[in-house]
Amino acid sequence: MEESLPSMEELKQLRSDSGRKNAIHILNELRAENNAFCGESYFFSAVDDVLHFLHSRNGDHVLKMPNYGSGKGLSWIKGKITDKQTDWCRRVIHEQGGLIAEPVLNKIRDFAMEFCLSDNKAEFIGYSLFQSTSSGAYMGNFLMPQTDIEERLGEYTGPELLPQLRKSLAEKLCRQYPSYSGCLGVDMMVCKTNRGYQIQPCVEINLRMNMGIVAYILYDRFVKPGSTGKFTVDFFKKTGGALTFQQKMSTDFPLIVENGKIISGFLALTPVSEQTQYLAYVFVTSPSLLQNTGKTAE
Repeated sequence: MEESLPSMEELKQLRSDSGRKNAIHILNELRAENNAFCGESYFFSAVDDVLHFLHSRNGDHVLKMPNYGSGKGLSWIKGKITDKQTDWCRRVIHEQGGLIAEPVLNKIRDFAMEFCLSDNKAEFIGYSLFQSTSSGAYMGNFLMPQTDIEERLGEYTGPELLPQLRKSLAEKLCRQYPSYSGCLGVDMMVCKTNRGYQIQPCVEINLRMNMGIVAYILYDRFVKPGSTGKFTVDFFKKTGGALTFQQKMSTDFPLIVENGKIISGFLALTPVSEQTQYLAYVFVTSPSLLQNTGKTAE
């Protein structure tokens, strides 16, 4: 059993590889290669440097804990930093050795590129088109063909940028993580800037099996080609809210399956009881009805 467990050195390396700080270097390299990319990201190890940075710039900013991900460990600076947020900075720098500061961009769409690394080679798995809250928390993934995702993103980027980014990113990931073996996702954004639509190509690097890959597998294996939908993880604050939602959606949108593939309907992916607060589910329907997938009961 002990031989199958990672060593302390391997765990230390994985923790270092999983940190948000790694995205800064790749972002800077990508931006130097192509002016169609946007975004800035800075690492600070002293509170005074953070404050000087914020005071010298206009607009809103987001501060990030280095060792968190998926929309967690964030502090949103609306104009000027508050005393409470300054104390947060001190605590994070003391506990994690620094923090990351970035200007808030005018985001139009969230998406990601999913890869699998093995033997220092990067295999592109697919694109992930997802939604997040205004605070950065994950909401859910669209279930749709890869060609449709490329077409939607191409409306902002043109047909050539994404394949170029995919190739360049694969090379950089292999160089950045020579010893890592497994799945990873690179979160990105389509942003509106004074130069038009641009891509922030490396918001975060999620070194793990992630929701984007889960959504890709769900669609590929269990949804009938031509149908579309959403894979969602919802939180229900009220007792019984998840159960009420699951019962109503199952009644209003009964699951229709043909040859093991979902044509349409609602399907809870996790057990639901009166005490359930988190619920993962898929809702498959026609594109014209996709907008009606929000919570209908709590």
